[in-house]
This record gives sequence, C-alpha cells and structure tokens, in this order.
Amino acid sequence: MLFAGAGLALAACSKSQPLTASRTPPLDTEHLASQVNALAARAAPGVLGFALMNLESGQFWDRLGDRPFPMMSVFKLPLACAVLAEVDAGRLSLAESLTLTDKDLSPPLSPIADAWPGRAAYRIDELFTAALKESDNTAADVLMRRIGGPGAVSGWLQDKKIDEVRVDRYERELGPDALGMASFRGAWKGSAAFGAAMATVPPAKRHAATLAYMADPRDSATPRGMLGLLRKLDTGELISPASTRKLLTTLEKTPRGADRIVAGLPKGAAFAHKPGTSSTDQGLTAAFNDVGIFTLPDRRSYAIAAFLSGSTASERERAALFADLGRAAVRSVG
Repeated sequence: MLFAGAGLALAACSKSQPLTASRTPPLDTEHLASQVNALAARAAPGVLGFALMNLESGQFWDRLGDRPFPMMSVFKLPLACAVLAEVDAGRLSLAESLTLTDKDLSPPLSPIADAWPGRAAYRIDELFTAALKESDNTAADVLMRRIGGPGAVSGWLQDKKIDEVRVDRYERELGPDALGMASFRGAWKGSAAFGAAMATVPPAKRHAATLAYMADPRDSATPRGMLGLLRKLDTGELISPASTRKLLTTLEKTPRGADRIVAGLPKGAAFAHKPGTSSTDQGLTAAFNDVGIFTLPDRRSYAIAAFLSGSTASERERAALFADLGRAAVRSVG
C-alpha cells in the first residue's frame, strides 16, 4: 500500500505540471486505508487494487498501485481517447461509414455482432458510442483497426507519456485466449454460440488459460497508471476540449456498472466511467473493474480506479464491494 501527496511524482502524470495550492480538503488517508484494506480482506482470495486522486491538488492514495491488473473492457477508454485524437487531427471523421463483414465480428458482449447481417453499415460515431456505452466488442475492434490497430493505441499512449497502461490485442484475440479457445470466428457470434464453443474446451485447459491471462502483462493497467490517464484527460492534455466533453458525456451516460462505484456516490454526483468485466468460468472471475472521474454536487472532482482480479465471489457480492469502495472514497474526501 502506497500513499503520495501532491509534491510527489505520479506515474503517467506530467513531471512539469506546476503545483498549486488546493482549495479542497486533503484526503483522509487514514480512513481510506482502513476502509479499503477491510474491503480487500473481504474480496479475498481475489486481489483488489485501488487508487483515488484529488484532481485539483494531485494528492492521491493507492493500494497495490503499481501492480498490473487485466483491464478487460476498461481498454475501451484509452482506445476512445486515441480515436478522438485521430478526429482532432483530421485523419478520421465521425461521419465516416463502415460496412462490416463476418470477419469484423467479435465475441460477446456485442449487440452489433448479434444484429449482423441484418445490419452491417455503421458510422464511426455510432461505433464509438456502442463501444463505450454498451461495451460492444465488435465496435471497439473495428475502431481500433480503423486507426491502425493495437500498435497505434500503444503509440498514442507512449506519445502522451501514459505509463503502465497497455493495449496489445484486439478483443477477438484476447477473449478466446483467456479461455483457452481457438481464434474467434464469425460462427461464434452471440452468447449461445460462443458459450457452446467454449464448452468444447476441457475445463482444466480453460482454467489454466484464465490463470495465464490474469498473470499476463499484456492488456493490463496499474491503478496509478490509470489515475495518470484520467488526470491528463481532466486537464485537457490528451484530446481537444470538444472531444474531451464528448468522451466524458458519453461515459456519464453508460448504463453498465450502475451497481458498482456509482451506487456508493451521493445523490447528484456525476460519474464518467468505464467498467470492465471478464466472464466467470468455474467460479473464477479474472477481472472486475471500474475506473473514471466522479464529480460531487459541489463540483469537486476525483479520479478513481478499482481493479479486482481472481474473484470467487458472486456478481452481486462483487458489485456491492465496489459500491462500498465508492462510499469509502466519498467519506475520505470530506
């Protein structure tokens, strides 16, 4: 468990950024440590990583802040930033239309794959919204390929000096890999077909693949690395003001993860966030995450990142744990 104040460097944050006096109360780190450590014990044998930052002062606190965790759909946040950076540069238009083939489809969750071939044409803007609000894997993969693939997203992260956040694979690669399955094919579109294909893999092989995925440094983020990305997004260092507003507004409207951190925030608070969840196989959930920026009714804003890996708890128990993380965060900010 680590703690740092505004005067210390945070991974992925600009070292040249001037420090200013904070008008907001400092974090109650003793309370936060007590509460988060108790929640981490409750999460066992799952491993809980957590980080919270005052976006005005830069003061932050973290637990396992430098440990990489599998992101799952949290990767769609840096992907969305990279897509909007291409729009800002004039190399991509949100009005551009793409026609999908069966080779463009990705594993569940993907309403777009479910609707194919009944509908095959989508504007970039529609794919962007589907990837963030509905966590559509086909939309995310098509967008990533359109801007140059995982390597392009990685290059953008490096250019913005965002460390400890990695995007290495398409979802159509990562999803099957994490379950010991062969490469994805269009015939597996939809939950029923994908589940049937998964069932042909021996349970021991699936379990070994899940454990390997949890330990894989690819497609992972540390809690501190994610705080760095969120702070730079908040300060306007990543994309244009118009693109920043579009991204945060879209993230505020996502219906997914409504029972996680946001359930622990007070009435009137806004939460621009991206959850991420792996499948649960043989009682093991490789990844259950939620990251974003919450703004309290008095307009104080905080970046928060929560990652849970290797959980054996039920979905309801995991969600309740994250709601309690939200409550602990709010109590610690005064």
